[in-house]
Amino acid sequence: MLQACLNGARTRQDHPKVPLSPEELAQDAAEVIAAGAAELHVHPHGPDGAETLDPGLTAAALTAIRAKVPGIPVGLTTTEGVRSDASRGFDQLKAWRVLPDYVSVNLSEADAPEIIELMLAKGIGVEAGLATVADARRWVKLPTMKDCLRVLVEIDFEKDVADALDLADEIIAVLRQHDVALPLLLHGFDQTVWPLYRKSRSLKIDARLGFEDGIHLPDGRVAADNRDIIAAARALR
Repeated sequence: MLQACLNGARTRQDHPKVPLSPEELAQDAAEVIAAGAAELHVHPHGPDGAETLDPGLTAAALTAIRAKVPGIPVGLTTTEGVRSDASRGFDQLKAWRVLPDYVSVNLSEADAPEIIELMLAKGIGVEAGLATVADARRWVKLPTMKDCLRVLVEIDFEKDVADALDLADEIIAVLRQHDVALPLLLHGFDQTVWPLYRKSRSLKIDARLGFEDGIHLPDGRVAADNRDIIAAARALR
């Protein structure tokens, strides 16, 4: 399965085609699904351009995307950097009425277990985001581990390609030691995007690509848009 991550924290300074508005996200969604993506991961942005988990703004993004690509799973972030209300986002998350199909939850964040419990209680799937071996060891001890949708092995901070590949192996080894049977999704960031995509192919596990993770194609050229990235991934042999 190839998931398209359309924007994340990227801005138009990163690339002029980063989709921000509901309409732009919906158009990009249609294009990447046509190019071969199977799922979507998006970060709604407000009128000021900032990422947001506001119930009204997340609803607008989800509604626009689903109108363009009905039946395609759409996921949102829950990262603490976007949670801005008095209770670190819990008020916003609890107030969601138009729900994503799934969310990603970073196990490096202190309140990850509470976020997982809240999302599961609302009937939302959870991608358990593991960026370190410590994250993996923390997650396998949670009682909600078996109820998650998948494991997101996300090598976000390691910039050296060889070290990033080794870290992915180490995290996956922890999961195998604990007989984790959930689907795995592997992705990198910037210079590690394509090496880790190739690794996901060799391991026959799910992958993620798009402007959130990197704006370049395998040959180093800047991609024209998200569709360009997904098409390049599907063309790799």
